Amino acid sequence: MFVIATGVAIVSFGQTTRAIQEPLSGRTGQSGSVTATESPVPGTTTSVNTINPTVQVEGPYAGSAAGKTPFSGQLSLRDAVNRGLEYNLGVVGVTQAVRQAHGQSRVARSALLPNVNGYLSETVEQISLVTSGLKFNLPPSLGFSIPTIVGPFNYFDLRATLTQTVADMTAWDNYRSAKENLRANELSGKDARDLVVLAVGGAYLQAIAAAARVNSARAQLETASALYRQTSQQRNVGLVAQIDVNRSRIQMLTQQQRLASLQNDLGKQKINLARMTGLPPNDRYDVVDDVPFRAAPAITIEDALKQAFSQRSDLKAAEAQVRAAERSRSAARAERLPSLSLSADYGAIGTNPSQSHGTFSVVGSLKFAIWQSGRIEGDIEQADAARSQRLAELEDLRGQVEADVRKVYLDLEAARSQVGVAAENLQVTKENLNLTRQRYEAGVTDNVEVVQSQESVAGADLDYINSVFAHNVAKLSLARAVGQAADNLARFLQTR
Repeated sequence: MFVIATGVAIVSFGQTTRAIQEPLSGRTGQSGSVTATESPVPGTTTSVNTINPTVQVEGPYAGSAAGKTPFSGQLSLRDAVNRGLEYNLGVVGVTQAVRQAHGQSRVARSALLPNVNGYLSETVEQISLVTSGLKFNLPPSLGFSIPTIVGPFNYFDLRATLTQTVADMTAWDNYRSAKENLRANELSGKDARDLVVLAVGGAYLQAIAAAARVNSARAQLETASALYRQTSQQRNVGLVAQIDVNRSRIQMLTQQQRLASLQNDLGKQKINLARMTGLPPNDRYDVVDDVPFRAAPAITIEDALKQAFSQRSDLKAAEAQVRAAERSRSAARAERLPSLSLSADYGAIGTNPSQSHGTFSVVGSLKFAIWQSGRIEGDIEQADAARSQRLAELEDLRGQVEADVRKVYLDLEAARSQVGVAAENLQVTKENLNLTRQRYEAGVTDNVEVVQSQESVAGADLDYINSVFAHNVAKLSLARAVGQAADNLARFLQTR
């Protein structure tokens, strides 16, 4: 056996590696949102103008994959959050985006690593010399002629090839940009977890508030029913007029309607919570935790801002997107630089394996662009536009983070003040109801004042429930605003 070896160095003028262009905006890949708002407008269940909190959940955060974890029918706040972090569709979607970014990073890295391939070919060939342009006109006196058809003949070739990029700054910067994009997607995944905590925690607090309203309405119904029975008994002995009986009955029926409406709202809130946490979409489970009013954690707004700027995953993701855009711009600029690559192959060729010969070749290629008709300048311009947009989005997000923290502190202060006023108002209305009932039982007045006092108690109780809910939502929003909401949830809401 003998070996045929070749070594070739090539300088070529052609198209070099192109930079991978980033999307203009870094915000286009994320869908869905979770926002907590508190507006000072009248609510449907409040008697005065109060802060009415809502946690608005849109897109995939409102749904979930089917949960596989066993469920006992008793749902605590911590269990709800844990199930949301595992099954909520917002987290599931971002997790798949991270996997996709990881795959893109591996593809970009492959341009810098050796690529080894192999092939086996068997060739059977017959050649027409005439069609190839070869004609031989020999004198007849020679006694022989050259055939116009050669073959058939055959040979096989078993070969391995290797290609390796030795120096290509564009490919290198493409890989670094892909790594930053992977980092940005991983951080977006962490931010999605914070949004899930806000969505699930807010839904759980809404269910708690709805259950408290049902209990309040049930107590008010019991009071109204007792008054109706008392009035009916007094009417039977001629102490009151029929209009008093009708008035107390109307009040009882009103409370029944209110109770039915609030029970319907509680069922819907529990279904929404189930949809976010991978539970079957029904209300056949119990919300076991109660989150009463407790003071917010002692943290100044300055410390909260420092924590937010250092911990918020969405802010870190935006910074990673800026770095990715900068690497992409560097890759576009590097298209002007030469690139060096190496390719080699080794194999055996012959008519059959026993009569094969080893051959190999090594080729080094140096490529550089001379004129690309403005393509490189266009790539640079696109990359620079994406970088400028990412910088603008980063500055906007920094302002949004600060605004989130400051708004939460305003909501906290307003809700804290509202809880105090609502608690005092509830106490006074209950005392007034007791006094009014004593006056009615003594025959000093009719039951008009009693019915009015009952309505005042019902409204004051709902105001107190709404105030506590607003304060808890503000604390939950603060946990989201400073970052790492899943870890801070127990500390901010002071739950187990």
